[in-house]
Amino acid sequence: MVQKAKILLVDDRPENLLALEAILSALDQTLVRASSGEEALKALLTDDFAVILLDVQMPGMDGFETAAHIKRRERTRDIPIIFLTAINHGPHHTFRGYAAGAVDYISKPFDPWVLRAKVSVFVELYMKNCQLREQAALLRLQLEGGGKSAVGASKEPAGLLAELSARLAAVEEQAEALSKQLDDDSADAAAVATAAHLERKLTGLRRALDALEPGTGSGAPSVPSQS
Repeated sequence: MVQKAKILLVDDRPENLLALEAILSALDQTLVRASSGEEALKALLTDDFAVILLDVQMPGMDGFETAAHIKRRERTRDIPIIFLTAINHGPHHTFRGYAAGAVDYISKPFDPWVLRAKVSVFVELYMKNCQLREQAALLRLQLEGGGKSAVGASKEPAGLLAELSARLAAVEEQAEALSKQLDDDSADAAAVATAAHLERKLTGLRRALDALEPGTGSGAPSVPSQS
């Protein structure tokens, strides 16, 4: 069973959180509420999130300050943040949002279809990265355990490599389709850059697997980092 991605919704107004849940429920992912910046930071201590929808205007710690804390933490700094605001203060306010680390800045009222589409892109990228980390972990077990892994300790190395290669091929195919979709839709630059980074990691993992095949290389290849 494929694990669902978590999406963090941060807004001090319950009716806004309810509206976001109604819009994003069609994505069939896990929606997590936070009614303040402090509550959002607490949730980020224990859970991994695909994307954060962050209200700008909140009492106490506002969206900009919350984003600054998120970007300072190594665990959370790469999570995409979409700012939501009901007040349009002009280009300077928008620039401040991007400077705080947001991948997008959307003014309310927003088009539900547009918001859902933007969030779905980052959910897909997150899921691809999760699959890639799984393939890398299996490869490390193969390199360090002499052919034994959690996939099946009794399998011959050649059989394990074939299974790893097949799993990686499936991820590569999905990543290629996602990249084409981003090109066709003229998506946000941040989403395109994230997809390109994912493709580079997939290429590195494919090279490492190819080097393990008999007669294709010597020595143990390095496994691409997951940073």
